[in-house]
Amino acid sequence: MTKLISTFVFFVATLVAHAQSSYEKGMANGLTLWKAGKNAEAIAQFERIASVEKNNWLPNYYITIITTFSAFGEQDKNKMKSLLEAAQKTQNILNALEPNNPEVLVSQAMIHTAWIVFDPMTYGQQLYGEVIGLYEKAAAIAPTNPRVVFNKASFEKGGAEYFGTDTTPMCEKMKKSIELFATFKPETPFHPTWGVERAKQEAANCN
Repeated sequence: MTKLISTFVFFVATLVAHAQSSYEKGMANGLTLWKAGKNAEAIAQFERIASVEKNNWLPNYYITIITTFSAFGEQDKNKMKSLLEAAQKTQNILNALEPNNPEVLVSQAMIHTAWIVFDPMTYGQQLYGEVIGLYEKAAAIAPTNPRVVFNKASFEKGGAEYFGTDTTPMCEKMKKSIELFATFKPETPFHPTWGVERAKQEAANCN
């Protein structure tokens, strides 16, 4: 009986190790593809992982983030709209899995921001306050998360520029976020680390 139990435990441990190895390889490959600018391939990779890792927020997070970034860079309004709708679809999964995760709150705020860029007259008044609320909630949970600090400051700076008010406080927060990026330790190699280059660029433009 003892031998049977030991064999079973070993079998289960082997399955777990294999699953972890497949997950890690898949995530590493997805992030490599994204870094190389192969967005469609990266999304396909994360979709495969998400179909298996249904309670893991990270695969859908990267699908959402990549799609949202693509929307910001899209000039065709119809394509941008489709991208934002796709981003919100996976964001809804994230909202259900991790409603108080600061990274998830940031990704939702970014989608809303992209809608404001898409049509300021329609979505500006509708979503501005909601974006601020998402960033304030994220900042209350993780005040030293560099993506929270930077994205909140960047959005507030855009608002200040629109209303013609001083942007100096936001620029200082952006500079602070760069320091936070330097010391930020992700929970795993697959947790979010992006943002420092954009923070440096926007902070430099403040000058």
